[in-house]
Amino acid sequence: MTIRVLIADDHAVVRSGLAMLINSQQDMEVVGEAADGREAVELGLKLLPQVALMDLSMPPGENGLIATARLKELLPQTRVLILTMHDDEEYLFQSLKAGAMGYILKNAPQFDLIQAIRTVNQGESYLYPSAAKSLIEGFLRQGNKREEVESLTLLTERERQTLRLVAMGYANKDIAEQLCLSVKTVEAYKTRIMEKLQFKTRPEMVKYAIKKGLLDLEG
Repeated sequence: MTIRVLIADDHAVVRSGLAMLINSQQDMEVVGEAADGREAVELGLKLLPQVALMDLSMPPGENGLIATARLKELLPQTRVLILTMHDDEEYLFQSLKAGAMGYILKNAPQFDLIQAIRTVNQGESYLYPSAAKSLIEGFLRQGNKREEVESLTLLTERERQTLRLVAMGYANKDIAEQLCLSVKTVEAYKTRIMEKLQFKTRPEMVKYAIKKGLLDLEG
C-alpha cells in the first residue's frame, strides 16, 4: 500500500530533493508540497496524507510546531515526522508535545529518512539517535527534579524551619529559642531530618537547604 506523503519546507530546492527521493520508493508517493505551516494544514485537509514531513522553521506564516499541533487536532490519522536542522533538546520536546511522532535531522542518511517515514506510518515513534539521547537525558533530569521536590515534602513544617536555621549556622539552643522548643526537641528534629533525607553530616544538610532555597524564605 502506497504511503501518501506531504512535504512542508520553505526551501523549494529542499522540497524538490525530498520529493525525488520519496517518489523513487516503490511504496511511497509525494501528494503535495507546502512552503509554510498554514499551507501544510490546508493541503493536509485537502489531500489527507498518511505522513506529513514537517520542517520546523518556515517563515513567514505558521511554523512547523503550530502546523503539527493543528494537524494533530484536525487530522489525527496523519502522522507528523519532523525533519529539521535543529539538533536541539528544546525543539525536540516541543515537537513531541505538539503531537509529532518522529524527529530526524536533515543531515541524516537518506536510508534513515525513508525508514523514519515507514516507521511513523505504521503508528510507531521514530527518533534519530541524538534525539533519543536528548529525550532520555531530559527525562532523567525531570525525574531528578521531581525527586528533589518530593524529598522536601517528607519534612514537616517544623522540620523545615529547623533545617533552615541549622543551615544559617544557629546552634541548637538558639534554634530552640527562636522556635519556642526545647533543645531536646530540636535535636530530635535534626535526627529525623537526617534520617528522612539520608544525610550523615551537617554540611550535607546545609548544602541541601541552600539548593532548595530554604535560606531565601522568611522565618
